[in-house]
Amino acid sequence: MTRPAVGEQTTLAERKRRAAQRLILGFEGANPGAEFKRYVANAPPAGFILFARNIEEPEQVLELNRELASMVPDHSPALLSVDQEGGRVLRVRETAWPPMRWLGNIDDPQVTRNTASAMGAELRAMGFNLDWAPVADVDSNPDNPVIGDRSFSRDPATVSRHVNAFLDGLHDVGVMGSVKHFPGHGDTSTDSHLELPVVDKDVGDLMECELIPFRSAVAHGVEIVMSAHVMFPAIDESVPATMSHPILQGWLRERMGYTGIIVSDDMEMGAVRGRYPLEQQLDQACRASMDLFLMCKSLDLQVEAWETLIRLAETDPAHDTLATNSMKRLASLRTQHLLSPPAAPSLAVVGGRTHTDFVHLLNARGRA
Repeated sequence: MTRPAVGEQTTLAERKRRAAQRLILGFEGANPGAEFKRYVANAPPAGFILFARNIEEPEQVLELNRELASMVPDHSPALLSVDQEGGRVLRVRETAWPPMRWLGNIDDPQVTRNTASAMGAELRAMGFNLDWAPVADVDSNPDNPVIGDRSFSRDPATVSRHVNAFLDGLHDVGVMGSVKHFPGHGDTSTDSHLELPVVDKDVGDLMECELIPFRSAVAHGVEIVMSAHVMFPAIDESVPATMSHPILQGWLRERMGYTGIIVSDDMEMGAVRGRYPLEQQLDQACRASMDLFLMCKSLDLQVEAWETLIRLAETDPAHDTLATNSMKRLASLRTQHLLSPPAAPSLAVVGGRTHTDFVHLLNARGRA
């Protein structure tokens, strides 16, 4: 009797594992449902993302993160992430952290670093290890409906100083940061959550504004960059940055020398979902050197994405190589930040008097 080739079986299993590891998953409600748990048991992802819909109070968040961490293998610890920027984008609200514009107005990088350390300490206490912050977009368009005071400034040099200080503050307490939204969402007049924005600037103008904070963050050692679901016709007139080889591989990796993780913005946003077939989105994004995909709510889309990534690897050897490269970058990130994490502070730090008093001072200085 002829036995099936072990290598073939191993290869399929490995493709399934790698495809799952390219996803960061979200879900509805304060607890993951049974169907979601069954899927994760079969296809352990790179990590999870929580939103306000998942959050009740700090102790519940800590227990939820512990549960999520237990759902993946110990040798591949989960990225446990949240959008905690301050201001309008604040998923945990026990401390009313101000928008980053207040810090840009104060314009003291040490204050920004101290703020990020305090915010990061609260996240660590609740079990998070990754904050989808800071925003590295320059607020260059006053009509922008989505960035505004999420940006440190309308001046790219000021944004650069504070992005790097914020990253340092998170690192001080053992939390990873992620700069977003590459190559810049600041000069748009539409919201990529709803439609596909276009930044119609020439390359020279982009280099003098949008790209400056990202180039600075790369030189500073940022480990994760999030892409923008935004069109930049001067670089690529065919697809948004998330799917663009000239933008991600050409500009971010080759011209800026970035070697870390690239993650997509949420693939359920109106700028991309339904605008292109999912297979095209994943195919072109992977070929552009995208490593991880945020899939923030729909279980059906998460399963379809996993199956599509497996199929791409089965039909094109280039996707096997791309997936292997992404897994190497993810393993390096985990080795550096997740395998020996620092001790977490007490939950008492979340919303504690020290932080609320600090916020009062930030508000008084930042609004001026």
